[in-house]
Amino acid sequence: MYRVWNFLASYSLLLIFGALVALVWANLDVIAPVAGDPHYWADKYHHFVEFVIWDHAPIGHWHAAHIAPSDPAFAELVAGGAEVLTDAEGHEYVLGEGYRTLTFHYLVNDILMAFFFGIAAKEVWEAVILENGSLRGKKAATPLFATAGGMFGPIAVYLGLAAVLGSETYNAVANGWAIPTATDIAFSYLVGRIVFGAGHPAVRFLLLLAIADDAAGLIILAIFYPSGELAPEWLLLSVGAAVGVFLLANWLPRRMDRGKQDRPNSTWVRETLGFWPYALAGALSWYGFMMSGLHPALGLLPVVPAIPHADRAFGIFAAAEEHLTDLLNHIEHGLKYPVEVVLFFFGLLNAGVQFSSMGAATWLVLAGLLIGKPIGIFLFGWIAAVPLKLGMPQGMRLIDLVVIGFVAAIGFTVSLFVASVAFGPGEVQDAAKMGALLSFFAAVAAIAAGKITRVEKHEL
Repeated sequence: MYRVWNFLASYSLLLIFGALVALVWANLDVIAPVAGDPHYWADKYHHFVEFVIWDHAPIGHWHAAHIAPSDPAFAELVAGGAEVLTDAEGHEYVLGEGYRTLTFHYLVNDILMAFFFGIAAKEVWEAVILENGSLRGKKAATPLFATAGGMFGPIAVYLGLAAVLGSETYNAVANGWAIPTATDIAFSYLVGRIVFGAGHPAVRFLLLLAIADDAAGLIILAIFYPSGELAPEWLLLSVGAAVGVFLLANWLPRRMDRGKQDRPNSTWVRETLGFWPYALAGALSWYGFMMSGLHPALGLLPVVPAIPHADRAFGIFAAAEEHLTDLLNHIEHGLKYPVEVVLFFFGLLNAGVQFSSMGAATWLVLAGLLIGKPIGIFLFGWIAAVPLKLGMPQGMRLIDLVVIGFVAAIGFTVSLFVASVAFGPGEVQDAAKMGALLSFFAAVAAIAAGKITRVEKHEL
C-alpha cells in the first residue's frame, strides 16, 4: 500500500485535487448561494478560466472579425470577393482580419499540456523503437488487438445508444464519439495493481494496452479534432524543426565523433547546449501545429523522436529509467514536477462542471466506457488469443480480459481533454465532462469484477 500511495502521490494527486477544487467551486451556487445573484460562483469560475492574459497576441484563441454592412470596410471586402454570411439573428456580415487572444485556459490546455502529451509520446516512441520495447514483436500482438477492441467497442456503444435516443440527440452528441475511447494510464495502472497485484502479468498487459491506446488517441486528436481551419503547409515548419534539430544536434556530432572514444563533439553539444536546441525546435513545431489548424497540444510530437534516447526500453514507470543518462530521459524526469503542476491546473480549469449539467452525453460516455470497453477488449482479445492463436501471457486467463476492460474504462484525464475539444462550451460539453469524471467508478467495477472472477493477486 505504501508503493501504491507513493505512485498516486507522484503522478496523480495534484490532478485529483485540482478537479475536486473545480467541482466544488462550480457547484458553490448550490452549496453556498449568494443572495441576489444565483450564478455568482459560476460566473467567478468562468472568468477565472477565461482570464485574458494577452489580447491581440501572436498565439491564442482565434477570433474572426465580423464586419457589418454599416462598416465602410464591408463594401470593400465584398467587392474583393468576400462571401456575405448571415448570423443566427439574420444579420449579414463578412469576415475581416481576425486576431488571437491568449487566455488562461488556452495557456494550460493548448500550450502547457503539450508537455504532458510529449511525455506520453516519449513512452510510445520507446515502446515501438527500442530493443525490448513493449510494442515490438509477437508479445504485443494480443494487447494491440485488445486495444482495437477497447476503442471500437466504446465507439459502437456510444453512437449506437445515441442513435436509439433519436436524431436530435445523435446530432448533438455524435462528435464526442472519441471521448470513451481514452484510457488514463496513471489511474489505470494504479487500479490494475490494486486488483491484480504488482507482479501479475495482467498489469503488464494493461500497460501495453494503455500505451497503444495513447498512441491511437494522439492520432485521433490530430485527424478528427483540428483546432481550426486546416492549413497543412504549416506542418512543414514542424517537420523542418524536427529534422533540423536531429541533423544539427544529434546526427552531425555523432558523425563527427566517428573513431573518437571521448566523443568531443557530442559531449560539447550535450554539456554546452543541453536541451535548448530541442526546446527551440519544440517551440517552432508547436507554432507550426497551431497555424496548421491541428491541436497545438500535440505540437511536440514531431520533436520527441529527434532527441537522443536510451538503447533499450525498461518499461513505463520503471524505476531504472531514473538512472539513465540519455537526454530524452533527462528531459522527461526534468518535466515530471512541472507537468504535475500543469495537471493540477488542467483539472482546475476543465473539471468545473455543475452536477445539474448531467445529460445524455454523460450517460453515453459512461456507457461507452463501462460497457463498450470490457466487451470490446474481451472480444478482440479472445479473437487474437483463440482463433488467431496468438496466445495469452503466461499466468493470464481469458476472463482476466473483462477485468482489464473495466480497469481501462477509467478515462479521466484524456477523456476530459477530448471532451473539451469535441464540443464548444455549453451544456453538451459539461455533460460529457461529467461522464469523464464519473468514469472513476470504473475502478469500483474493476475491483468487483476481480472478486467475482476470483483474480489471484501476484505481488512482487
